[in-house]
Amino acid sequence: MIHIVQQGETLSQIARDYRTPITEIINANQSINPNVLYIGQSIVIPGYPDPNTLPYQIEVSINNRLLRLRKDGVIQKEYPIAVGRILYNTPVGDFIIINKAPNPGGPFGTMWMSLSKEHYGIHGTNDPSSIGNAVSRGCIRMHNKDVEELARIIPIGTPVSIRP
Repeated sequence: MIHIVQQGETLSQIARDYRTPITEIINANQSINPNVLYIGQSIVIPGYPDPNTLPYQIEVSINNRLLRLRKDGVIQKEYPIAVGRILYNTPVGDFIIINKAPNPGGPFGTMWMSLSKEHYGIHGTNDPSSIGNAVSRGCIRMHNKDVEELARIIPIGTPVSIRP
């Protein structure tokens, strides 16, 4: 997996985002100076597949409150979602699914899938009436049956593109 450094990122934050020890990232990138990153720099994140080798992609439209699952570029399914509310915007950018946790409990419903951005994920809900609204703390909420279906289909490393 290759991560492209964005403005303001540090190696320690990148390590937290991917839940990968910083020492493993440094070992996989022998030529980098861990104290000096630059925008656009490519950093190998060990332990994840190259997203370009996976058939699935997820596209999230914040404004349309819609998640699209693509396989080899073709839309397979569309799901209604809830997104972040004022002061808790859903992050815009390109991420990957880094883990799956069934039955996380509470407001996260029956499935949690972490994004490669610390504290954010795609998850179910204990409040199905929230779907279609801007109500979360930045995460992407789905109906439990939908997030369970999605989690069964996609592998770890699936790219997630979130746009306004």
